[in-house]
Amino acid sequence: MIQDFFASPVFAWVLLPLFIFFARICDVSLGTIRVIFISKGIKYLAPIIGFFEVIIWLVAIGQVMQNISNPISYLAYGGGFAFGTYIGMTLEERLSIGLSLIRIIIRGDARDLLNELRGKGYGVTVITAEGATGPVKVLLMVAKRQDLEDIVATVKGSHPNAFYTIEDVRTAKEGVFPRREGNPILTPLGMLRQGK
Repeated sequence: MIQDFFASPVFAWVLLPLFIFFARICDVSLGTIRVIFISKGIKYLAPIIGFFEVIIWLVAIGQVMQNISNPISYLAYGGGFAFGTYIGMTLEERLSIGLSLIRIIIRGDARDLLNELRGKGYGVTVITAEGATGPVKVLLMVAKRQDLEDIVATVKGSHPNAFYTIEDVRTAKEGVFPRREGNPILTPLGMLRQGK
């Protein structure tokens, strides 16, 4: 009975490709997150994710090789890779792990924005500089990625024409960050960061 089910066309052309597709989504999502964790210095969690990633991959590729004459399996394998990459990036974006460097360049007076950002608890360094059209103020901040939306909204609300750039920061020592209640999901990950 069970052997008949595994030999049936429904299993070969529908269920097996679906299994391969979802297995690839899982392993590629884990792989994407693992690489991002490595780049952010979360060195203790990345190997654990890698262990599960490779086990799932072995199962998926094993099914493709056992059913090498089934072209739907190849499509499921490739489709799972594509969706897994997207889902992994989306998950990492939602987790908002790590720090970012924000550079804000403003023509004229930046005191109102500076006071608003500092009032929210952000550490801001101000430099007087010369831009292409005259004197500017450069505001430098290192902030948690989860705070970027608030910072960008604050900048746009105060100086809609301000030029700003955002870069990932691997490690930072010291600094001024707003005090907030820790997210139970993010707090353990933050403690695993190298250099914290």
